[in-house]
Amino acid sequence: MLEYNAVRKNKITFQELIKDLTIDDLARETNVMVDEMLYLISDCTDSDVVFQPVDPAANDPYAASEKDANLPWTLGHVIVHCTASSEESAFLAAELARGVVHHGRSRWEVPWNQVAKIEQCRHRLEESRRMRLACLQVFPDAPHFDNTYIPREGAKPFNPIGRFTSGLLHDWDHLEQIKEIIRQAKGK
Repeated sequence: MLEYNAVRKNKITFQELIKDLTIDDLARETNVMVDEMLYLISDCTDSDVVFQPVDPAANDPYAASEKDANLPWTLGHVIVHCTASSEESAFLAAELARGVVHHGRSRWEVPWNQVAKIEQCRHRLEESRRMRLACLQVFPDAPHFDNTYIPREGAKPFNPIGRFTSGLLHDWDHLEQIKEIIRQAKGK
């Protein structure tokens, strides 16, 4: 797995993390990340998917309703959130690689409250793996790696490699949350 922790601890920059990455590296990292999430949930049951954990830091400014803004996320919620975010990064990366000027978001998320079974989580992860890897196949033979955009004020520009990797970094950011939800659900 890439050194995401070094980025989060400001030991290296995101640009240093991605500077030598290839399309093959992105495919390998996608498989490593999805495999890690599948491993983490390998012993989970349907009741673990809907278990409501304790999370005093819960804060979702993008929640669909105000009453859900401080609701701790279930395992199913985290899985659909992670997969939607990484898919968005993959699709935007493919567009950048094809020379398309950035035009906004490309996001759809499975409604988290409809995910109540562990098989749904496993399926969502495998479906996401397939879509992300397919996006890498969309990169042309001569990708437009110089095609960039600035994702938010004060940020460094993203090129196709950076955009794709940002989804993997986002996945990594949620691994501890997944572990904690499972720990609580299992009563450990």
